Amino acid sequence: MAREDVLAWVESPLQLIGAAEWAAAHRTTVPVAGRLTPQMSATADELVARGARFGALEPYLGIPWSLLSRHGHWLVGDGFSGQFRLAAALLRPARVTFLDDGAQAIAYADALLGRLPYARPHVEERGLTTLVAPFAAEFVQRRAGARRAGMFTAFDLGADRLDALEDRGFGIRRHDFSWTRAAAPAAPGLGRRIVLGSALPVDGRMLLVDYLRWVRDAAADGAVYLPHRRETTEQLDAVATLPHVRVHEAGLPVELVLAGARQPMDVHTLPSTTTTTLPLVLAGTGACVFTGQARRSAGTAAP
Repeated sequence: MAREDVLAWVESPLQLIGAAEWAAAHRTTVPVAGRLTPQMSATADELVARGARFGALEPYLGIPWSLLSRHGHWLVGDGFSGQFRLAAALLRPARVTFLDDGAQAIAYADALLGRLPYARPHVEERGLTTLVAPFAAEFVQRRAGARRAGMFTAFDLGADRLDALEDRGFGIRRHDFSWTRAAAPAAPGLGRRIVLGSALPVDGRMLLVDYLRWVRDAAADGAVYLPHRRETTEQLDAVATLPHVRVHEAGLPVELVLAGARQPMDVHTLPSTTTTTLPLVLAGTGACVFTGQARRSAGTAAP
């Protein structure tokens, strides 16, 4: 197998959507090594049903060593991953492209530039993950120097960051979820007001009582609530008791649920990746995305 053959190595639904967008943008079929979780399986099935240019989909736990060793171009969902660091340091693929892992895209770009440590922000690392970090960072920099490393992202990295990355040899390509929009069937009739669930209480970054107050206020006199994939049963049960809130468990990323929207809607969310992704996904629909007190019209974040 040629050393330039591509493989997507992904572990979250958003990363999987990024792989589908990359495959569409490059008009090529991409085999996928995806972490084995119910959310990943459901997202993969839906993307295939919508015509994603995926080859073989191989679920895995841990590091898919055999698949990685047979492919020379890795589409990597999480550049901060300890598993990626170890695999890259040992196998050293010919080319590497980083997909979006949520808002970590900005932090990862800064890590590639040496503006931040090569470590996941706000996480205490130890053991082998820390030991292999310098080797993985050196590998990525070498590939960039040979113009064999890049990012495929929906995030605006900023002119200064973009120029600095390109000066070091990184190839940066923006996307706006154009395939996701084009491939989507009509969205279910969810109504005008949507409230997006959040894992902030699960992560200990927001009290549940404060979260429920935010949901109640965002829902106003009626809304559909789309749960976050990491919400607990306790949190969902509490949300379901709020007046004028209807919980709709689609089991898919919100980007896929709403991509087929044809009518304007108001989407309320706490700060998260969706403040970047949804204005792109909903471009041209007249939808507005509200983050706390902030408002962004769909389409304003397009590259």
